[in-house]
Amino acid sequence: MQTYLVGGAVRDRLLGLPVTERDWVVIGATGDELEACGYQRVGRSFPVYLHPDTHEEYALARTETKTGPGYRGFEVRADPHVTLEQDLARRDLTINAIAETGDGRLIDPYGGCHDLENRVLRHVSEAFREDPVRVLRAARFAARFFGLGFRLAEETLQLMREMVAAGEIDTLIPERVWKETLCALSETRPDIFFRVLREVGALKIIYPEIDVLFGVPQPPRWHPEIDTGEHTLMVLLDAARRNCSPEVRFAALVHDLGKGTTPPEQWPKHIGHEQRGVTLINKLCARLGVPNRFRDLAIPVARYHATCHRAAELSAQTLLKVLEALDALRRPHRLDEFLAACEADARGRTGHEKDDYPQAEIFRKALDAAGRIRASDLAEADLEAEALGTAIRNARIAAIDAACKTSG
Repeated sequence: MQTYLVGGAVRDRLLGLPVTERDWVVIGATGDELEACGYQRVGRSFPVYLHPDTHEEYALARTETKTGPGYRGFEVRADPHVTLEQDLARRDLTINAIAETGDGRLIDPYGGCHDLENRVLRHVSEAFREDPVRVLRAARFAARFFGLGFRLAEETLQLMREMVAAGEIDTLIPERVWKETLCALSETRPDIFFRVLREVGALKIIYPEIDVLFGVPQPPRWHPEIDTGEHTLMVLLDAARRNCSPEVRFAALVHDLGKGTTPPEQWPKHIGHEQRGVTLINKLCARLGVPNRFRDLAIPVARYHATCHRAAELSAQTLLKVLEALDALRRPHRLDEFLAACEADARGRTGHEKDDYPQAEIFRKALDAAGRIRASDLAEADLEAEALGTAIRNARIAAIDAACKTSG
């Protein structure tokens, strides 16, 4: 039995990046032998075991044979006769197909070290085309390592295009699409993920609501970049640069979906796109099984981002309406997330990347003022429940009006 460190741990060490987890491959052993040594099996589809002391994952070397469409259409063979080279051959990119022995010697049968040095993301073999998830993974690695100068090899991009044309992307299950998207949103350049998917034709299949935004014009006065798709990715990039949460990044990504349904005869205006965007977000989230916390932020951002940009012109009543829509009086962090997404929208425009966003301070002052009004402050009036609710709301409006006038 021989064990080798493989995958991301080897890759990241060679790149000088922190190694957060280590995965191992086991050659010349059976599952029974590992379990006899105290390893615990955790993989259902694949033979993966946890080390009894380190709890790191050890996988039996395996080969995969395509038996049907999609990423589940595989027959897995894992036995003591599978070689290290065979196991590495089934991996997606050459930079992920490098193994390391216990004494630090590298085993690199597919040129991963050369591609690391030359900053190339290249598929290991034609087996890449057998798993449509690899299209998403390749796009995600392009997003992760873009800042280090990595680019996808042209032959890999062409292979991805062929997979899309063959209908492989259509077989992806929604849960897997969302899982890869969530990982991509957390990368340093999440915009690259969507650019790559669009380049190979996959975006229009898995995210048609986003793909259709490209080529849709906006008023040059407000959007010098003009193209709505470009603006969307600029907004996402700003959210990533400010290290916003994945929820904020998702809201940034989908905030203008409604513009994709504006009739061309109305271009470049997009009257009512906010409410149309809400409908599209609900459908997208339902289709992909997006967790509620993402949807519940994305919807108010889509509905009220244009309102937020006009904060200095808003009445106290409208300011409170937005705060109530966010449930910010009970969950103040929701306002911070909302404002982060709106700021990204304001800055995700050509020439406005470094603009300040004073609107955020107006909304924070409004929340602080409204939050100071408590039901107990009005309890002595002995009002009925409905009348008490109205009195509280009126008091909050008055407090916001006074706070904003003072700040102005």
